[in-house]
Amino acid sequence: MTGILIKAISGFYYVACDGNVYECKARGNFRKAGVSPVVGDTVEFALTDNTRGIVEGICERKNLFNRPLVANIDKLFIVSAFSTPAPDTLMIDRLTALAVYNNIEPIIVFNKSDMGSFDEFYKIYTAAGFKTFIVSAKENIGIARLKDEMKGSVCAFSGNSGVGKSSILNALFPKLQLKTGEVSDKLGRGRHTTRHTELFFVGDGAYVVDTPGFSTVDTNEDLYDFKQSLAYCFPDFSDYVDGCKFTSCSHTTEKGCAVLQAVKGGDIQKSRHDSYVALMTELKDVTAWNTKQK
Repeated sequence: MTGILIKAISGFYYVACDGNVYECKARGNFRKAGVSPVVGDTVEFALTDNTRGIVEGICERKNLFNRPLVANIDKLFIVSAFSTPAPDTLMIDRLTALAVYNNIEPIIVFNKSDMGSFDEFYKIYTAAGFKTFIVSAKENIGIARLKDEMKGSVCAFSGNSGVGKSSILNALFPKLQLKTGEVSDKLGRGRHTTRHTELFFVGDGAYVVDTPGFSTVDTNEDLYDFKQSLAYCFPDFSDYVDGCKFTSCSHTTEKGCAVLQAVKGGDIQKSRHDSYVALMTELKDVTAWNTKQK
């Protein structure tokens, strides 16, 4: 039988298949091979009785995140709030680039629209070609459109603590009743309110990940390859990256750079290019050699 792993706790794997959930253990050969099933995996399993089974194989993964530990995400909803904390374009752009690199569709969500206008940020990200939603979980504004976007996909919500990820999910799917935490005035961040990674089936073929600490992501990317691919991980650069004077152009300061000309002409938003330069600076010491040594 084949199913999707929705929860993993203390060596037990809970696999959803045909409307049922089976409690499974994994065969010992996984440990010998140095691999283990993770939430989001499509797995092959055999039943030992009506409710339990043994995981026998892991199907090829579309992608894998180390933090949170989850596989095969289709869509990453990147959530920001109006304030406490305010939108951080570098954080958003870092996550969109990682999503594109890992074959995930990034979707931008601005929450707490009842507190003020997101017009400036909406312009930036719609101009960059991203699906962008302005919502208020508190006032139930824009929630229905967001729910439609999730159909038939394995979805994860990311963003800084306090932006209202759990509140959005509760507004989308009240039966989840996920715990939410108030933002600490002293620390300026929310308290962790979930304890393990879990995949919830929410209808219309959609699953959603709820997990602690999902303010950033840690994937298995080859950092050198990510660095070399970074310009292509900014979809709004795609019409310009091959039009530069030099094939080795870094698209940061070079004369004759088509990307820089597009920024100057307003065809690429300046904040997007600023984020690209910041990420390239972070990756400047990554080489093919030192990546292989890790």
